[in-house]
Amino acid sequence: MAVTVCINHLTVILLSVHLIPTNPVAEQRSLGKSRKRVNPVLHTDPPTPDPIRDSHKYCNYPNLTEHGWEGHSPADYRLLSVHVMIRHGDRFPLYSIPKTKKPAIDCLLSEKRKPSHPLLASFISHMTLGGRGHWDTSLLSLPRLPNHSTCEMGELTQTGVVQQLKSGDHLRQAYIKRHNLLTADWSPRQLWVETTGKSRTFQSGLAFLFGFLPHFDWSRLTVRQQWSTLFCGSSCDCPARNRYLDQEQRRQYRQRTADTELERTYVVMAKTLGVATKTLRAANPVDALLCHFCHGLPFPCSSTQTSSKAPDEGACLTLQHFAVIRRQQKNDELERREAGIYRRYAVLAAHPYLNRTATRMERIARGSQTRKGKEEAVFTLASAHDVTMAPLLSALGLEGAGFPKFAARLVFELWNSPEVKDNDKKSDRKQGNWLENVFIRVLYNGEDLTFDTAFCRDHNRHSAQPLCPLGNFLSFVRKDMFNIVNATSYQQACHQTVL
Repeated sequence: MAVTVCINHLTVILLSVHLIPTNPVAEQRSLGKSRKRVNPVLHTDPPTPDPIRDSHKYCNYPNLTEHGWEGHSPADYRLLSVHVMIRHGDRFPLYSIPKTKKPAIDCLLSEKRKPSHPLLASFISHMTLGGRGHWDTSLLSLPRLPNHSTCEMGELTQTGVVQQLKSGDHLRQAYIKRHNLLTADWSPRQLWVETTGKSRTFQSGLAFLFGFLPHFDWSRLTVRQQWSTLFCGSSCDCPARNRYLDQEQRRQYRQRTADTELERTYVVMAKTLGVATKTLRAANPVDALLCHFCHGLPFPCSSTQTSSKAPDEGACLTLQHFAVIRRQQKNDELERREAGIYRRYAVLAAHPYLNRTATRMERIARGSQTRKGKEEAVFTLASAHDVTMAPLLSALGLEGAGFPKFAARLVFELWNSPEVKDNDKKSDRKQGNWLENVFIRVLYNGEDLTFDTAFCRDHNRHSAQPLCPLGNFLSFVRKDMFNIVNATSYQQACHQTVL
């Protein structure tokens, strides 16, 4: 437990020093229901970064039409399983800006208030019956719905609930309706759900599942708690990971303090509000400013402002202040890739979750070949945080994908190719070459990034086999991903000396 508390403390520190780098992956529009796999279009940054445009992408407004390539494959391929990690939806700030009023946001849910969703009223009704569900005891104290007329710190908003209902419904169309992954009489063993102990992840997971499941049945639902934001389970003890995190925090501090425009902006903001610069900086103002921005609220003004002084006379924070902070975060993201320290941290932070996912996929793949073995979970959901998903993306080699927006989703799909008719190939399968016909896809916010991953970017996507072999992923998770830290296993990497 002490190790887990330490990890959570470290990840919160990382969040505060570099809360939200920018440049979410652009969503690609589906042109129809063709099941042919379309090779991903590589995302390239514009010549001049635009922090305001990137912030709009980060907000992930739920009124935008949902598009994605989930569930697409070559004809006659069979979907075996899907493994999803989501970031929680839109939330109230974790930090408050000194001497300003908190954003006026109502966290009570109402289908009559925008943004809404066709499933929202039914979702609210079903959550009142949650006593029929099965939870880890530690989750019993968490409310199943946001329940404050004035949002509390970190509380999921109605926007966040709608984002997850919409995302779950989108994947229901892709996996339930198109591939019949789960039927209305789904078994509890077919579903694995885990969340951290925060109400925003717990509620996000429930909203996602309500949109996704063909029939939401409390009696068949079990929700488990992950004690660490890294979802590292029983493998959280990794001293080297903590040392890499410490090095990355020092790098971020040096980059931030060397940015003269950022420092001047903090001085101006602090003077505007009548607080010390170090006090404002410690309050991580971008977190609250993003909330104002995403909800279309005016930026905060000093609460000590007199009635004779109008907001436009300089007592309020501005879009220009916000843009400077966001620009610095973008610059930091680019420098982070070049420095490489975060990637080392990410490999060790993400391995436990990736290893569990790889093990599940391998068991399902073997079972699909032998038609034997116990029933495995064909759909898994991890309801997590930005500090969970960001290292996962980096470890996979998807650093260019950008920091997770609200309700971001990372999806691993497992596919089986059509039955082999050649007798020799059938014989090979019986002799143990079962991996030859099992494949993986990796999608981030609906975009297929499989061939951008570290384990499959060298695969010839124009070959006779257009998908990435599962064997590539298994080798990566169990050995190859540790090359960057000069190790051959997780245990060796975690306990070696970090210079």
